[in-house]
Amino acid sequence: MNGYYAYMRVSTAKQGEKGVSLQEQKTAIANYATRHSLRIIEWFEERETAAKRGRPAFNRIVGCLRKGKARGLIIHKIDRSARNLRDWADLGELIDAGVEIHFANESLDLQSRGGRLSADIQAVVAADFIRNLREETRKGFYGRLKQGLYPIPAPIGYLDRGKGKAKEIDPVKGPLVRTVFELYATGDYSLLSLRDELARLGLRNRNGKPLTINGVATLLHNPFYIGLIRIRKTNEMFAGIHEPLIPKSLFDRVGLILSGKATRRSNRNGFLFRRLFRCKHCGYSLVGERQKGRVYYRCHSQTCRRVCVREDLIEKALFDALQPTEFSPEEYIVLKKKVHEFRRDFTVERTYHKQALDLSLSKIKARLSGLLDVYAEGAIERDLFEERKQDLLLARKDIEEKMVEPEAGSLRTGDRMEKFLELTKSPRIIYESGNDEEKRNVVREATSNRLVDGKNVVVTLSSEFSLIQKRHSYLCGDPSRDKSRSGRNLPEKADSHEYLAVLLRKLYRLLSQK
Repeated sequence: MNGYYAYMRVSTAKQGEKGVSLQEQKTAIANYATRHSLRIIEWFEERETAAKRGRPAFNRIVGCLRKGKARGLIIHKIDRSARNLRDWADLGELIDAGVEIHFANESLDLQSRGGRLSADIQAVVAADFIRNLREETRKGFYGRLKQGLYPIPAPIGYLDRGKGKAKEIDPVKGPLVRTVFELYATGDYSLLSLRDELARLGLRNRNGKPLTINGVATLLHNPFYIGLIRIRKTNEMFAGIHEPLIPKSLFDRVGLILSGKATRRSNRNGFLFRRLFRCKHCGYSLVGERQKGRVYYRCHSQTCRRVCVREDLIEKALFDALQPTEFSPEEYIVLKKKVHEFRRDFTVERTYHKQALDLSLSKIKARLSGLLDVYAEGAIERDLFEERKQDLLLARKDIEEKMVEPEAGSLRTGDRMEKFLELTKSPRIIYESGNDEEKRNVVREATSNRLVDGKNVVVTLSSEFSLIQKRHSYLCGDPSRDKSRSGRNLPEKADSHEYLAVLLRKLYRLLSQK
């Protein structure tokens, strides 16, 4: 009861490790205690800001003083004790209860009205200083965000380059983070298995430790990797000027899997058509099972147990659907030549495409500007404003990605076209000669809908293969051709070369949209 506590504080752990403030405070407090014959029975040290409540050491001191375990408290200065008025009110209650509070660097008689008033004024000034500092810090923080800069430490995969500079892709961790997205987008990994794979690859967090499951999920949700900055605490989003690490299409695919809107693939069994065929009645995927040496695919819902079909019957239905889509050797030669011509002559169409993208981008920018004006006038709530702004920023990112390399995009479409022609040259041979995954890829590429009704298999070809399947009708002048959407703009009773050129252009456009 006759002793005093001594309290020292700095705002951050870094100040406590590298600064001299704690030692200076301790020296000043010790000298003050010696001059006034005060016996210090315990020292308390804290490395936290006093701008908000919740400091463990300070709360412990207040609790002990209320219980009468010490006569009083010695602090270096008022702003070392409290920079928020609630903590200062706690000290005021202690003073009113007869507890002695001493400040080593300030000559204040807290038992007198004038000394108490002076101390209250200094406490209010300290609280106002923190309030002003917080506002200025927030102003600077949002100023950087509006410039497209990320004013906090870079996420995994990027490096800090100093104040006022954009984050740069880490040459070591950047490719590993890109791999994280690519692996998860395959649908073959859960968050748990992906975490284990990343540990094997050697990806670590900023502390040098393996990523946790929450860490992996946070990484996959972060739009910073596509060039956008999101503040999680306020759910605000800003356009960044740093280089994106992944395309938005990959980020969207990962988002669909995380939200459950796109299913992850399961490889727990080796059935060829797993998750590829659905029951026509209930829409559930058929489950493969082996009985008496044969593979069957069955619907396991309570209402559709009669739906069951053998694997060989599914393959026969696929072959029957694909047979009319095979190009003859003569057709293949003509189409191969036309592909090279289209790759040379697509400049004009690319120009129109770029102009359309420019127009769309201008509209989005105008909508963003109008949205900001409406928000500034108070005509829209903040949550709705942030939601609409985020949608517009994501849409702008989509268009900007398409504008970066329109020519390269056309070249990629040309590459896909050549691979597509290879597939249509003989899809059945490619199917039969491939492994299970290659066979599944042929099925996904060539068909858009695959249903089973009882023991009947219904296969709907994809738009590209459906167009090819109908080519004989057009070449023969079938009058029913104009009833189909895919038959528009095709020549009447066209000769083979003329028709194939039109067909190829339509296929080219379909593939460019993928």
